[in-house]
Amino acid sequence: MDKKDLEILGILQKDASIALSDLAQAVHLSVTPCWRRVQKLQEDGVIQRQVAICEPLKLNLGLTVMVALKAAQHNEAWMQRFISGASDIPEIVEIYRMSGDIDYLLKVHVPDIAGYDAVYKKLVKVADLQDVSSSFVMEVLKSTTALPLDYAILKSGRS
Repeated sequence: MDKKDLEILGILQKDASIALSDLAQAVHLSVTPCWRRVQKLQEDGVIQRQVAICEPLKLNLGLTVMVALKAAQHNEAWMQRFISGASDIPEIVEIYRMSGDIDYLLKVHVPDIAGYDAVYKKLVKVADLQDVSSSFVMEVLKSTTALPLDYAILKSGRS
């Protein structure tokens, strides 16, 4: 990966629907070399997938809940049961295994408190939990899917 690849990634992270010709022009390449670079970034797993990012409010998902969980058990079977069950709940959009005082952190999108209560009832059936603590997002101050590109390890010699 070189600086040109990072330019391509910077643009695609903002808008993956950009026309290839416009992308090529923006990074000062002809279309074919630009297309090859995008293909290589996909083959290498740098670009995992391209998605449409939806506005939660437009989908009646006005409440975002961060849920901190403590596991009742710490073994592989419990973890697999929890991950499988929690992954099957569509309102849970992110699951993180954490260090520190909590074991898992979940991000949940629901219409309202009643919607969250329904998710909570599904969640506690998935696996034994020692503690569940929910925090309701009051305001989103920053939300991005774009990763910082300043830390990428660059190789020279590719143009």
